[in-house]
Amino acid sequence: MKRIVRVVGRVAVASSVAVGAVVAGTGFWVAGVSEAHAQRASSIVVRGNQRVDAETVRSYFTGGPLDQARIDEGIRGLYASGLFSDVRVSRSGGGIVVSVSENQVINRVAFEGNSKVKDAVLAAEVQSKPRGPFNPAIVQADTQRISEIYRRSGRYEASVEPKTIAQPNGRVDLVFEIKEGGKTNIGSINFEGNQAYSDGTLRDQMTTTESNWLSWLKTSDVYDPDRINADLELIRRFYLNHGYADFRVVSANADLNRETNAFTINIVVDEGQQYRFGAVNVESSVPEIDASTLQRRVVSSSGSVYSAQDVDKSVEAISLELASRGYAFAQVRPRGDRNLEGRSINLTYVVEEGARVYVERINVRGNTRTRDYVVRREFDLGEGDAYNQIFIDRAERRLKALGFFKNVRISTEPGSSPDRVIVNVDVEDQPTGEFSIAGGYSTSDGIIGEVALGERNFLGRGQYARIAAQLGQNVQGFDFSFTEPYFLGSRVSAGIDLYAKERDETDYSSYRINTYGGGLRFGFPVTEEITIGTRYQIYQQDLRVPGRYDIRNSDGTLNDDRASVALLEAEGKTLTSLAGLSLIYNTLDNPRDPRSGIYAELKGDLAGIGGDVKFARATFDTRYYQSLYWDDLVGIARVQGGHIAAWGKDDLRVLDHFSGGPDLVRGFEPQGFGPRDVGTGNPAIGSPNDDPLGGTTYFGGSLEAQFPIYGLPKELGLKGAVFADAGTVFGYEGITDYRGIEVNDRDSKKIRSSIGASLLWTSPLGPIRFDFAKVLSKEKYDETQVFRFSGGTRF
Repeated sequence: MKRIVRVVGRVAVASSVAVGAVVAGTGFWVAGVSEAHAQRASSIVVRGNQRVDAETVRSYFTGGPLDQARIDEGIRGLYASGLFSDVRVSRSGGGIVVSVSENQVINRVAFEGNSKVKDAVLAAEVQSKPRGPFNPAIVQADTQRISEIYRRSGRYEASVEPKTIAQPNGRVDLVFEIKEGGKTNIGSINFEGNQAYSDGTLRDQMTTTESNWLSWLKTSDVYDPDRINADLELIRRFYLNHGYADFRVVSANADLNRETNAFTINIVVDEGQQYRFGAVNVESSVPEIDASTLQRRVVSSSGSVYSAQDVDKSVEAISLELASRGYAFAQVRPRGDRNLEGRSINLTYVVEEGARVYVERINVRGNTRTRDYVVRREFDLGEGDAYNQIFIDRAERRLKALGFFKNVRISTEPGSSPDRVIVNVDVEDQPTGEFSIAGGYSTSDGIIGEVALGERNFLGRGQYARIAAQLGQNVQGFDFSFTEPYFLGSRVSAGIDLYAKERDETDYSSYRINTYGGGLRFGFPVTEEITIGTRYQIYQQDLRVPGRYDIRNSDGTLNDDRASVALLEAEGKTLTSLAGLSLIYNTLDNPRDPRSGIYAELKGDLAGIGGDVKFARATFDTRYYQSLYWDDLVGIARVQGGHIAAWGKDDLRVLDHFSGGPDLVRGFEPQGFGPRDVGTGNPAIGSPNDDPLGGTTYFGGSLEAQFPIYGLPKELGLKGAVFADAGTVFGYEGITDYRGIEVNDRDSKKIRSSIGASLLWTSPLGPIRFDFAKVLSKEKYDETQVFRFSGGTRF
């Protein structure tokens, strides 16, 4: 029990034995109560109460015989209510007298000395509230909570002292005086026992980082025991995914140096030996299931390095196959047999009949903004369905991937019967709105700025909406996008896009073009990796050639023009209406910074469903990512290509051709290679025809290796890269004659190639890339570009 100094003073904490002593002492007051009085007192008199109603006090002693046990229980209950600082019971005639001293009422709760943690954050954590009773035990607990908040933010020197200021009418002001102290950083993270991977590689697996000159920008360099434990699990998963099935963390200690106010984290590991997959088989104890038919669902392959991730993927794939066949209760259990001499693990996926357990109820808790159905639709099972842990784990991954929630935790509890289970989904909403002001520069579009407003969880319905406006040196426009990820309640995404863009002439194009249009799109997931997309677009393009000069011969034919005659023929407004189909295969481990996996997209478009142009177009783009010698060295292999052809009577417009540029082979200007009109021009007006025409076919390949820059902290977001590109664009099939002038095109299938180096910066203000390229092969009329910079900032 705590006593409060009436004026300004410290909150004193008495011994925890005090309450028990009072209860025990009360026994002496009532020890003389006769048997008759012990059965039930004729009246209960309450004294000393001012704000609490007497009936409320009496309720703690009613409901049964008023014996010693009932009195002791009532006293404990009154203390536990937090309303009273003292409770005493005595006998008066035939009744019981309960004398109470009420706790003071908190007038206000204030925080002084805090600057790193806002008042609103602290007020949300403390249990002492204005207009509530002043309870010394709760105040002490609040003091500990505030101290814990500062420890979580890396300030272990912080001290908190509660004080009270007496006010009239039994009220007090509660003030928490805080001395924040300096930030307690992590000086170093050291590993012992690691042979296969360096300390730096293991530190890169952790979310906790060492302090450096960027510490003023980050909070990951403060000691958090929970985060350290999560990091140890990340390290364990890293080793398991690289074949070290016997890996274990021997110990992890954090030592605080009071002189430097910094922690040293020492982690001792036992790597064990690296294993490979031996024989990989599927066995079934369920008579109706043929194990051989499930073998194709196995991801892990014999001879490859053992990976726990591949095992998990195989278990999930087999479980989903069984569920699709109607075996809802079948369970898949991986069984590994180590061959220590051969350093291999023979793996068997055992299919067996599981317990028949059904989902009784799914409770969604903690969502204050996101609608319940947004959470529930991520489950492949519902109330009444067979319980399957694979589906539960899958739903948890999906919910975390949404980005709507700060925390996601799924747990279970027994249902109303042994074959029923209740699934509890606890989530915590986080902000999903996005407002950005961006600016940047690219060598093709010049200086450009953008203002965008987006919402990833629109009205808590899980919908995505974004509107943006661009204003730049050579380009202006806006775009609007809206996506419903579950169209008509099914796992089909539907979206609408509207856009308008006006692009002026640049060093790379001698024309102006305005584009206005929109489209509809739908996405149909086939599996977790495969998606089929359909789309329809309709847009109008208005092409203008500024400063046209018509110089005619004596016979009236056009002699020359400022731009290519192919562009002049395309001048004016054109409406394009097209439908498209896409097939996407995606196994990337991380969409933002992939280190392994494949992203492949095959697209087909057919224009001519109305409109002014008719063509068929097919393109593909495949990228393969793989960690090389060490985990931070990532190799990227890319292959892309496409073909377009006109159908009907009209020629293919110059704007619909493919153009060669830095997206295909770095080292060339936008539209820098491929078929080109290289007319002689008219010296009288100084306007040579030298415009790119584009081609109907392109293909190219690229090899790139990305790596961290030694000596720089990874939080800086800088990486280096080296690359080699090769590709070509050819097959111009547009007009060859316009108003008496022929297109003097140069069309070559020659492979253009380049090598170079890049600097990549994933900065807090946006992604930026610098490319330096040296062209190895080209045609003499190609336009090259040694340096290219692209990117932008967000603030």
